[in-house]
Amino acid sequence: MTCADYCAVLFAALLLPYLYISQWTGDEAGISATIMNGNAITEVSLAHDHTLEVDGARGTSIINIEDGKIRFAASPCLGKQCIHSGWLEHAGEFAACLPNRISVAVLGDEPRFDSINF
Repeated sequence: MTCADYCAVLFAALLLPYLYISQWTGDEAGISATIMNGNAITEVSLAHDHTLEVDGARGTSIINIEDGKIRFAASPCLGKQCIHSGWLEHAGEFAACLPNRISVAVLGDEPRFDSINF
């Protein structure tokens, strides 16, 4: 390796931590969340603690809101991926129960993602 190669590797090694900190650490707390059930969209505030029961294609999903966070607490789907996604609290975070056709997205002033594809 030449001196220029070592400089390029050193530059890349120093650039990676900066990019990680500046681009991937979105800490903006969510203000509200949207719950999508088929064509129906409901916006809920994350400021008040409560539990919602949302009817979907396969049954009723239970969604908890506590301390500015939201999560799927129970769902009739088989894989339970929506429950395993855990608490959502930052703007742009998203969880979905695809078999039950229910999704939850946290909203804020600056979302972390501009689009999500499945």
